[in-house]
Amino acid sequence: MTKHNCIQTALLLIPILTMIFASLLARPAFGTSRSELLLRFKPGANEGSKGKILASLGLEIIDEIPQIKVLVVSIPENALLYVKSALSCNPVIDFVEENLLIPLESIPNDSYYSFQWHLSKIQAPNAWDTSVGNPNVIIAILDSGIDHNHPDLSARIIPGWNFYDNNDNTADVSGHGTAVAGVAAAITNNTIGVAAIAWQSSILPVRVTDTNGYTSYSLLAKGLVYAADRGAKTATVSFRIFNGTALTSAAKYFVDKGGLVVSAGGNTGKCEDYTDNPYIISVSGTTSDDKSWGSYGPYIDLSAPCSAIYTTINGGGYGNVGGTSFSAPLTAGLIGLIFSANPSLTPQQVEQILESTAVDLGASGYDIYYGWGRINASGALRVANGVTPPKDTTPPTVTITSPSNGSTVSDGITVSVDANDNVAVSKVELYKDGTLLATDVTSPWRFYWNTLSDSNGPHILVAKAYDTSSIVGESTPVTVNVCNTVDTTPPTTSINSPQDGAKVKGFVSVSVLATDSSGISKVDFYIDGLLKTSVYTAPYVYTWNSKSVKDGLHTITVRAYDSFNNWYPKSISVYVFNKK
Repeated sequence: MTKHNCIQTALLLIPILTMIFASLLARPAFGTSRSELLLRFKPGANEGSKGKILASLGLEIIDEIPQIKVLVVSIPENALLYVKSALSCNPVIDFVEENLLIPLESIPNDSYYSFQWHLSKIQAPNAWDTSVGNPNVIIAILDSGIDHNHPDLSARIIPGWNFYDNNDNTADVSGHGTAVAGVAAAITNNTIGVAAIAWQSSILPVRVTDTNGYTSYSLLAKGLVYAADRGAKTATVSFRIFNGTALTSAAKYFVDKGGLVVSAGGNTGKCEDYTDNPYIISVSGTTSDDKSWGSYGPYIDLSAPCSAIYTTINGGGYGNVGGTSFSAPLTAGLIGLIFSANPSLTPQQVEQILESTAVDLGASGYDIYYGWGRINASGALRVANGVTPPKDTTPPTVTITSPSNGSTVSDGITVSVDANDNVAVSKVELYKDGTLLATDVTSPWRFYWNTLSDSNGPHILVAKAYDTSSIVGESTPVTVNVCNTVDTTPPTTSINSPQDGAKVKGFVSVSVLATDSSGISKVDFYIDGLLKTSVYTAPYVYTWNSKSVKDGLHTITVRAYDSFNNWYPKSISVYVFNKK
């Protein structure tokens, strides 16, 4: 296709692109709340206490990410601040945060540079002498889906998943994902369309957005975990994302599985004072003359071309796009090339190669505009091809920082552990008296220990940290003295209604008053010895349909349990009389 024809094609696409990007720009602002929370219980918390906490605040589990033990819960109307505060103060909770909505980071671009200037700018043609990608190296596109019929993409797309609708339909619903995929891995050297940096790598479509281009932290986290489990070596996330704990946990899961996560740096044009995320490579934008573009701040790791990027468009066409949405897949594609050239590299080594070979722009060394510099495909491939990773033989260092050796503890406590490694710590185990108590897979390493379940006296705690090579480091043992007051007194329990010996019919409200100095954990309701329900918070009331039994004498029994699991049954007899 001649340059004139390309321009004509791009001009025809302007109305389509304008509609796509106008819809993106008209959406609600970054961080819109979904009235949902993401939370995780500390390792060591038992299932009974988890259910009690959720029930006491009226929270309902609507989704979960079991690989990183994150729950998505709905919040009662107008209760967000109260619920967040209550959960944050609970020692059993590891973290709690809002499940925010996030927009895609793209902008309209109708300025036409030389087509695909970005590939020569990062010296991709020289890099292709070393590697053009590999079908076994999977690039995950967490976005709006992909056009599976696009002639420059179809042969590279493998089956993925739609987390927004929870099905396998990953067709593009806004056009953004198709453009992103084309930058990373469009088919190249096929006489049609565009070229891409990793043109023989496979594309894994993971749809995480609605039709307006919005996603949430929970969907992104689920998408990253899914892509990691499918063997993706890199994932491009064209959203302005930072340090949410759930998302960071998912990114760490991805890194532990041997890959790297790349995100858009943002298009705000101002300093975003976010801290660096050690598990996500945030990429700012550069123009054709190497000027910094978009958001900047201490979280930026690298920079890459972002303006007038010619790529694939939903519906089989081609056109110019712009924004850090496209810096990210260009960087992810380069990661795919590096892994293709040297599959033995670790994610940490690949990131070091990217940073050490980047073209230093702006202030010397690292700066908040370009990070470590603009990516350099040729330099990165030269280094990657010559690296022989040394065998990792260094165990992690691990220390129990709280409680201290010789201290006295009681009730439920948090055990804090500090673990570090020359590569990365993948998990930390906590042992009590030689038996595994709990496992944590995400820093900060914190555990919940209910000492009420243990005998008074000395107990020994040991932490073991595992790195990504499964090398184990062990802490110095910490001896603590458990001292709990032994409570053997059951709760004071009474059945307020109905009265003993009463005649009842229809629906009967069974009301119980239960008190105890250690608190009431639950009240069980029995009819004729059969458990009907358990109530975990006051008021302790059960509505019994007496029509479910025959007329005559029946027994109502309740058991109120305190925090030490003490209980004592209280029973009354009632006469059911439903016949007219």
